[in-house]
Amino acid sequence: MNSRGSIFSGMPPVTKNLLIINFIVWLAMFVLPSKIGTNLESLGGLHYWGASDFNPVQLLTYMFMHSTGGFAHIFFNMFTLWMFGMTLERTLGSARFLFYYVACGIGAALVQEVVWMLTWESTLVPLFANAAHIDFPEAREVLNSPAMDSQLKQYLNIFVTIGASGAIYGILLAFGMIYPNVPLYLFFVPIPIKAKWMVTGMIVIELLIGLSEAAGRSDGVAHFAHLGGMIFGFFMIWYWKKKGTISTGGYGGY
Repeated sequence: MNSRGSIFSGMPPVTKNLLIINFIVWLAMFVLPSKIGTNLESLGGLHYWGASDFNPVQLLTYMFMHSTGGFAHIFFNMFTLWMFGMTLERTLGSARFLFYYVACGIGAALVQEVVWMLTWESTLVPLFANAAHIDFPEAREVLNSPAMDSQLKQYLNIFVTIGASGAIYGILLAFGMIYPNVPLYLFFVPIPIKAKWMVTGMIVIELLIGLSEAAGRSDGVAHFAHLGGMIFGFFMIWYWKKKGTISTGGYGGY
């Protein structure tokens, strides 16, 4: 990048355009609600498939939306995309990298849908029971009755997630598989860590936190979606490596 170039000089096209699109959508989430009279998250955020606001297009659109409650959500996702995405795009090629990114994001969404399907009752039924002043079994029976079908679909709109994290975790997984021995320096950790160990540690952490979340101690982060992006990413990278269509450019042995 020379002094006369822009911030995007030398950046491969897919990584560059993903960064631009994500920031444009993030800014639009501040501006458009007052113009169109609705929250963009309710339209494009990923909802549980049984909710009234669910739309299959959300499997794609959710990954281009980020929290407007602060800068950290979009910053860390886009910083990671910039840091690792450029290398992966040059390794995989732009078309395959775009396919990989989107596939990991959709894979993360599908895994999150399954998690919601298995856990929505443990979250929603106690809330309904407390509001209606009835016990858990009765609340569960009421919510699942045909007469409550329409109302239940409205209640299920509380399950919604946004963010590129599923695709980003897929990128980190791919980097660890393609360049396993590259040393990485993490924030506040002065000792280099090989990429393969960093990815392994991330998987363990996300799994442990995700299991804790499933037990009812939620921190508001879709940890199983992160794992979903990594799972789908693993099988794609594994297949491409098996076919011999991925070249590490000599960096895999670092």
